[in-house]
Amino acid sequence: MKHTGDRGVFLITGVMASGKSTVAQQFAEKLNRGVHLRGDTFRKMIVSGREEMVPGASDEALRQLRLRYQIASSAADTYFDAGFNVVLQDVMIGTMLQDVIHMIRSRPLYVIVLTPSREAVAKREAERPKKGYGIWTIADLDDQLRHGTPKIGMWIDTTEQTPEETVEQIWNCVWTEGRI
Repeated sequence: MKHTGDRGVFLITGVMASGKSTVAQQFAEKLNRGVHLRGDTFRKMIVSGREEMVPGASDEALRQLRLRYQIASSAADTYFDAGFNVVLQDVMIGTMLQDVIHMIRSRPLYVIVLTPSREAVAKREAERPKKGYGIWTIADLDDQLRHGTPKIGMWIDTTEQTPEETVEQIWNCVWTEGRI
């Protein structure tokens, strides 16, 4: 069923391997005129001079992370202005989540935070072809998400859910629980 209400921008965040990409794609497909923006695409566009986000990141790495979020926010606003619903997914945790919310000018804005258990994330990471963890550990990011991120929007424990079940829960609840 396609949502027929107001257009919106939907931020989907969580740690790496929490299911953001899969859930964002499926959710965008349910929306009328849905766009799926993958924030990490903007990181990958820096092919020379890229500074990766690592524990104790440099000022330049933080500047590039903010730039990535600014570009993604601008793209979300541009698609929204053109009449699309936008699903933007990226790792936006800690105080950066609040920063991204302020960067996006389009409203209504909805925030969805995926919070599977560490064990579920480890299993998903092991089963997928791309690997996100290295210097960062699952525990590091999970702690930052759970203890350093403002409790904004709709938080969902997806440990026991399929992506389809998660999308259905979002669909049924985001309009009130996730609205900023």
